[in-house]
Amino acid sequence: MKNIIKLIVNESKNETRIDLFITKERKDLSRTRVKKLILNENLKINNLIIKDPSKKVSTGDKIIFEIPEPKKVSLKPYNYKLDIVYEDDDLIVINKFSGISMHPSVGNYDNTIVNALMNYNSKKLSNIGDELRPGIVHRIDKDTSGLIVIAKNNLSHENLSNQFASHSITRVYQALIWGKLRPQHGKIETLITRSSKNRQMMAVGISKGKKAITKYKTLEIFENEKVPTFSLIECRLETGRTHQIRVHMSHKGNNILGDKKYKKKYKKIKNIDPILEKYISKLDRQFLHAKVLGFVHPKTGEHLEFSSNLPNNLNDILKKLRNSNK
Repeated sequence: MKNIIKLIVNESKNETRIDLFITKERKDLSRTRVKKLILNENLKINNLIIKDPSKKVSTGDKIIFEIPEPKKVSLKPYNYKLDIVYEDDDLIVINKFSGISMHPSVGNYDNTIVNALMNYNSKKLSNIGDELRPGIVHRIDKDTSGLIVIAKNNLSHENLSNQFASHSITRVYQALIWGKLRPQHGKIETLITRSSKNRQMMAVGISKGKKAITKYKTLEIFENEKVPTFSLIECRLETGRTHQIRVHMSHKGNNILGDKKYKKKYKKIKNIDPILEKYISKLDRQFLHAKVLGFVHPKTGEHLEFSSNLPNNLNDILKKLRNSNK
């Protein structure tokens, strides 16, 4: 059954955006979800369908907002061992391995984290939003590893979505980049939009796009005659745009090692350590890892924070670089 919400705008809410008005009246709904439902023609103001989430309401406006019943979809379970860091009745924290996509999409409907969750416990996942993404509150790229949180019910999903939307979630990544960042510590603040040259890529926008903020600091620099110059960096996300860290590092001219999409041509290094060269040539992913994830538990209000070690193949490269620096 549809859930129909009926509201009347009082004088104190005059000239408020309709998406903000609804989320303030119904704190169990995330603004992202409200926007999507408005765009899908689930809103009437004074019996007229409104598809603009930014429309401002007036005193006395009669609001009818429909929340459709979640669609049922058949997802094939995938027998894949999940690395579960934490679980309770409301959420699951998973340490995602590289090489697996978050959810079904064109070309891969079966071998994803969502399919693995269906195999693990299909009956305890949130079912709001996209029917191909039960439980999915946020995403990390296929060839990125690290921590993600999964919602097991709709209240948790809405609460966590609101935390992501308000940028209160702690998200810390580690990456190995080519060269050295200048300055070594700082903040990158740009717009990020879809690339005009390749629609599968993102790019820094000049006049259009969504605001993207990455705080970074250099942890270690590796530089001598037998290795290319690399820097191990830490990135803290204030926003979570698609490919944000990868785009920002590419924009700085310091691409992430192993990033095939945002790669840059470098001169072949003479006399490079053969073992290091072997590790680098065998790397089938970008050197990017979601190391820390922190948030407020949607039911208890307790602040939770989790940390994940770098995978072995990334650690092997770091060990070799550290040895070469001695």
